[in-house]
Amino acid sequence: MALTPLATPDDLRAAGVAVSEDEEPLVAHWLAVASAAVREAAGCPISETISTVDIEGEAGVWLHLPGPPVTAVAAVAVDEVPVTDWRLRSNSLWRRSGWHGGDPPAEVTVTYTHGLPDVPADIIELVCRIAAAALVAWRSAPDGGGLAAGDVRSERLGDYSVTYGSDGLVTEMELPDYLRERLAARFGGGAALVRFR
Repeated sequence: MALTPLATPDDLRAAGVAVSEDEEPLVAHWLAVASAAVREAAGCPISETISTVDIEGEAGVWLHLPGPPVTAVAAVAVDEVPVTDWRLRSNSLWRRSGWHGGDPPAEVTVTYTHGLPDVPADIIELVCRIAAAALVAWRSAPDGGGLAAGDVRSERLGDYSVTYGSDGLVTEMELPDYLRERLAARFGGGAALVRFR
């Protein structure tokens, strides 16, 4: 199931970007792609959603659920056997007997509601800025050539010369490392053993 973008065309307009009617489909696309990039960097959906995840069970009594805050848990199964002897505490599940199934480790499947009911203003702004950058690039050559333009840092006319940025980013949708690290730290992303379904 595709998640709703973290920002809307109206959010983009509220940020001061004029969007014509013929640009609406492009803007909707770029907002969705920018939202996906931000969510990928954060390691979670950010906005409230219902997910089913598979997590490798550990020997301890706590099982951390990704994508906080966790507001409700609908179902829990250990190696496909439903269990109800757990409690939700601080975005984690507690179970007296633990989550380890022996050898091999158990697979714990959890269906739960998590994320923020309202997307934070700074995340909306970030998604809008990314989409606006793509819109500006597209407007520079509506045939799509503007999207392929490099990050020009300097240009000289006599004996023509141009210098492109060396930040390693290919498109407006790529986030720099410092921003990816901030998003992952803020939203608790990076759980390597989790599979969302």
